Amino acid sequence: MDIKKSLLLIFSAYGCFLSAQEKAIDTVYVFDNQMNKVKLFHKVNTIKPQDFEKNSTNLSELLRFQSQVYIKENGRGAVSSPSFRGTSAGHTAFVWNGININSTFLGQGDVNNIPLFGYDELEVKAGGGSVQYGSSAIGGSIHLNNNLEFNKGFHALLYSEAGSFDTFNNFLKGSFSNDKFSFKVSVNYFISQNDYEVPEKEYINRNGRYYNTSINIGTSYKIAPHQTISWQNQIFDGSQHYPIFTENGNKTKYNAQTLRSLISWDISRNDFSNSLKAAYTEDNFQYFGDIDKPKESGAEGKNYIFRNDFNYFITPKINVNVIGEFQVNKGLGYQSGIGDISRNMGSVAGLARYFVSQKLRFEAGLKKDFVENISSPVLYSFSGKWEPLKWYHIGSSVSRNFKIPSLNDLYWQKGGNLDLVPETSTNVDMDHEFIFGDFRLTLSPYYMDIKNYIGWLPTSAGYWAAFNTYSVEIYGLDSQITYQKSFGNHHFRINAGYTYSKSTNKQTGMQMTYVPIHKAFGNIDYRYRFLSVYVQGLFNGLTYTTTDEKRADAIDPYFVLNTGISANLLKHYTLGFKVNNITDTVYQTVSYYPLPKRNYSVYVHINF
Repeated sequence: MDIKKSLLLIFSAYGCFLSAQEKAIDTVYVFDNQMNKVKLFHKVNTIKPQDFEKNSTNLSELLRFQSQVYIKENGRGAVSSPSFRGTSAGHTAFVWNGININSTFLGQGDVNNIPLFGYDELEVKAGGGSVQYGSSAIGGSIHLNNNLEFNKGFHALLYSEAGSFDTFNNFLKGSFSNDKFSFKVSVNYFISQNDYEVPEKEYINRNGRYYNTSINIGTSYKIAPHQTISWQNQIFDGSQHYPIFTENGNKTKYNAQTLRSLISWDISRNDFSNSLKAAYTEDNFQYFGDIDKPKESGAEGKNYIFRNDFNYFITPKINVNVIGEFQVNKGLGYQSGIGDISRNMGSVAGLARYFVSQKLRFEAGLKKDFVENISSPVLYSFSGKWEPLKWYHIGSSVSRNFKIPSLNDLYWQKGGNLDLVPETSTNVDMDHEFIFGDFRLTLSPYYMDIKNYIGWLPTSAGYWAAFNTYSVEIYGLDSQITYQKSFGNHHFRINAGYTYSKSTNKQTGMQMTYVPIHKAFGNIDYRYRFLSVYVQGLFNGLTYTTTDEKRADAIDPYFVLNTGISANLLKHYTLGFKVNNITDTVYQTVSYYPLPKRNYSVYVHINF
């Protein structure tokens, strides 16, 4: 790996959010404490580690089949980016343990260069969230969370999988905790020759090999009854070979390494909490125009982040929350158009919450960002949640959010534009939740107006350059159905969703590219004693790939079905078999790069 410095991280923090009716819980340390507050006002889709194993190929596959996010993937395991509620890749914030980890070069998350395994939960939050989570949280945010538990003793697990296309996935995790100390470590190694074929498209995924290794380490120590020092660290090293269309084509590859390290110091009492965090993140990449020759280009990005989160209940019903953050972003390019650059950023946010009763609450927030050489807007958010009936809950929010220009947008030569201003959005969101016993239905209409959209356009001088271009108007509907029921030894679980996204360029009135108007997903789980079966499906509607809505170049609608069966043996051993794309569907999420047809895998899961 090309990472030379690790972090001197000294402070970090986390304030646990406690309402007047809640009791302090000291058995679990949650790194992203803001998410506890967000859930009081917004619908959040939580995906647990046991569900990761259904879509264990990569994070792209998991999000595609278990969330409302559309993922465009240049072939299995290759470059991948999200489209959330009709927005572009740069309008989704990836948040690791409360820290925004979008690339400072690209301004977005490279989905397949973010490890899948090693988290305790993955949470998908739709709608604006820049007041809490910063730049890019316009369409939504994806949260990768690690928790540390106390008084749990020793636990370990091993997950090992072998699948089609010479694919092997191995994950090992161990943890130990007592009343004052908690430690957790995990290692994941994934490799695939990825040489699948799609005869109907006369396509062979030549040079599609990819592999990666990730290590997660977390520890926490209670230095006093109400004080905790914690550390979380993640290292990722990956390589993606880019597919070629002819047998004698030029073989290329892309290597990426990331380091994320976070130390936090938390003080938490019944009416007061303070969290001081220090984080260091590093993102390096190298591009090889020939896999057998030295790199042709690359870059190193380093970010130093300091964040304080102060939370206080003035009265049992009135809560104030002040968040301050300072960042130093550094970038150094190698034959990539980026020189040695540095950018300072700071922000101050204040939120006030009023708990009128157990069934009615409000939140208002303001935030001001200070970005070096860039004029940033004042952001705001107003949210409310009301439970007028036992079976009906309603929530709504209005917010202003933003996305700052990335380092590539500003400094790439030629084409960078130092005169760019941040993109801003006005978001209006609602949640209507209907509860009938074990059945829940959520309907979430939404509206977004994004201004100063940053795009790269050809110039008269013959090169492409970044500009603030047009505005985008987006409206649609998110919906989700969940159901859980047990009858003796029979256990059922259903999680399904549908998203309608009308996303138009205001200049042309045309649908934005790689934004399907319709997307639906569904997961059905059934367990009887030691035997478990699941079925999951994905429908993706017509997706335009050109700005003029040319039907001939659009991606046709498709439906994909996966299934799997597993048996739990002697309590500690689980053997499983999965069939992906059981319908043998020919489909693609990016033009010219079909994804695999029917493929298989077997796995074993051992708990110690």
